[in-house]
Amino acid sequence: MKNYRYIFWDLDGTVTDSYEGVSKCLLYAFKEYDVKVMGEKADEHTDYRRFIGPPFRESFPKYTDVSDDMLETVIEKYRERYNPIGVFECAIFPGVRETLIELREKGMKNVLTSSKPERACRDILKKFDIDGLFDEIVGATPDGRIDTKAEVLNEAFRRLKEADGSYKKEDTVLIGDTKYDAEGAKKAGIDCVGVTYGFGTGEELTKAGAYELFQNQETLREALTSRD
Repeated sequence: MKNYRYIFWDLDGTVTDSYEGVSKCLLYAFKEYDVKVMGEKADEHTDYRRFIGPPFRESFPKYTDVSDDMLETVIEKYRERYNPIGVFECAIFPGVRETLIELREKGMKNVLTSSKPERACRDILKKFDIDGLFDEIVGATPDGRIDTKAEVLNEAFRRLKEADGSYKKEDTVLIGDTKYDAEGAKKAGIDCVGVTYGFGTGEELTKAGAYELFQNQETLREALTSRD
């Protein structure tokens, strides 16, 4: 692996297992408006993994019968439960904390880049007491101005360049678990490596552009910290 200096991290499915909170909040919103998922009425048995990764403004039209004029209303209903409750219904994946610590000890910089609203990102990282292990935390904006993975990555580039004029994208890699991470990285012009313990598959990650896959944090950590 290249000697990267800036390690960009996806959140859901990479740093945290957020399925419980996301699925409960989606069901909360979908039941309120009788939303159907892929032709079926949403319930507690529905597989909501397809909604974790891309912005809801992209996944709702693709996987549900939500109309354009109801899209923002359903998203707001989701946030009604997510912001006070669902945001904390998650767990940190094994080994993440240790990787973050070791990377910093090696002089590398950790940057969170998530399509989740930035405030929620900060609250989640604080819950697990790992917010201080990140040099920058970048998330989406509620108004949709910054929403897709590529848009989040470009905002991270802007902040890092502003803080350090010597910052270069060539020194950066994104760690993600879905094709949306790999596609976003490719669009933004940086490398991406995938983790297969999250919500995507190794096949879709590779097809979308991830050039190396890791099954756990131990092997990822070793690859990132090994220097030629």
